[in-house]
Amino acid sequence: MKKVLIMLGVPRQQFEHILKGWEIVYPVSGSFTDEELIEKVSDVDAIVTVYGNKLSNEVIDAAPNLKMIANFGAGYDNIDMAYVGKRGIVVTNSPDPVTEPTAELAMGLMISVARRMGEMNNILKNKEELQWGVMRNLSTTLVGKQLGIVGMGAIGKALARRAVASGMSIVYHNRNEVDEQTANALDAKYVSLEELLKTSDVVSLNMPLTADTKAMIGQEQLHQMKSTSYLINTARGPVVDEEALIKALEENVIAGAGLDVFENEPNIPDALKELPNVVLMPHLGTATHETRGEMSALVAQNIKAYFEGMTPPNQVN
Repeated sequence: MKKVLIMLGVPRQQFEHILKGWEIVYPVSGSFTDEELIEKVSDVDAIVTVYGNKLSNEVIDAAPNLKMIANFGAGYDNIDMAYVGKRGIVVTNSPDPVTEPTAELAMGLMISVARRMGEMNNILKNKEELQWGVMRNLSTTLVGKQLGIVGMGAIGKALARRAVASGMSIVYHNRNEVDEQTANALDAKYVSLEELLKTSDVVSLNMPLTADTKAMIGQEQLHQMKSTSYLINTARGPVVDEEALIKALEENVIAGAGLDVFENEPNIPDALKELPNVVLMPHLGTATHETRGEMSALVAQNIKAYFEGMTPPNQVN
């Protein structure tokens, strides 16, 4: 009997259905500690990791039979890929279900920060004094504005579709240009990162966290942006130099930010919490009931495919 350990309490029904006949080790209290993992992985064939939760090399060393790590999430920066590569362990992710909900949240953050929805909501709920009037509490419309997308993968394209429907124009920066059909459908123009930052009214970060993208947006890049522009990050916190962002917001270098991810999650600097022109979310880009179930199913399908001798649909190494 094959054995899989699931590190965190994600939806279980899909695993039991797709991996029928497998022994499934599932946490009772939400998640396993590293100490518990080391005790339980000695005979597992596969481990299901969850984005944002690091799989330590010590745990991997305690699993001599481990052949596969199936990550619950699109990003897999929680796994030491070089280390597992030396062991010949296959790694998969689960990108498809996260595309639409992440793009949806990015669009929501754009609207919320530009239209000052978060700020006004906080004032009204906290019963602070607010003067009403035709020329008070004005905000910025997204209609006719330019969205610059850094990272034009599946999520970036899904966000672009929503933005175009809202009356925005699209420029993007990516490792490679998108195909001509997609570019024409979105009327999206490929530009350098510098041009994107200098000309866009909203900059959305949608790239993976890699050695090349870590702190990709720092003081220099923030100062290239327009003083009326907004930064949206639903990618990974460390792609932005958080201290530089706080300083840029405090000094009105940019107009505001919508953030779903942070440099040292779950810790969020008090300075970000206190800024009225910042909308914060606790890494909820993929957090819908529907998405979580779809992600469990895809992770289980990747495992099933590998152990039936096929190449998993979402193998990343």
